Amino acid sequence: MNTVILLAFLFAIAGFFGYLVTLYNGLVAIKNDIDKAWANIDVLLKQRHDELSKLLDVTKGYAEFERDTLTKITQARSQYSQAVTFDQKAQADQSMTSALRGFFAVAENYPDLKANSNFMQLEQRITQLENQIADRREFYNDSVNTFNIRIQQVPDTFVAAFMRLTPRTLLKVDDADKTDVQMSFAQGK
Repeated sequence: MNTVILLAFLFAIAGFFGYLVTLYNGLVAIKNDIDKAWANIDVLLKQRHDELSKLLDVTKGYAEFERDTLTKITQARSQYSQAVTFDQKAQADQSMTSALRGFFAVAENYPDLKANSNFMQLEQRITQLENQIADRREFYNDSVNTFNIRIQQVPDTFVAAFMRLTPRTLLKVDDADKTDVQMSFAQGK
């Protein structure tokens, strides 16, 4: 009889530790998914950064193209190059997205530029990258949301506290990116 109780007790202890290991491994997997999702975004941001230098070179051939627009793109590229932390890169990404919206809106005023095959190819490539970045941001935010929920729910919260896990920040749209881009179709601007 004592052996049966002892075995049941040992089995319960082993089950409890097995459950804790499962929780721990699940939190590690989600944490690594978040890091992987950010790394995927970072790769696409780098590709966009590289394509922008080509786009700027094509655009510089049009002397009348708005210097303010080119300056904003150049500043956003520089901000990305200097970004080290997650928050800095996220801010640089928002700045670049905003600058690109303005850039492509202004480009509509230049039919010769819009007819340039190099410009059109680069515009398509950057648009594809923007769509991929948006998809990766969504996956990142889904992973962060799952992680944040898990570390706040019982019993995961106890394992998360042991692992010293803290909530992660979701990628959010900057208020400036929520406004409409002003477009003017008047020539000579």
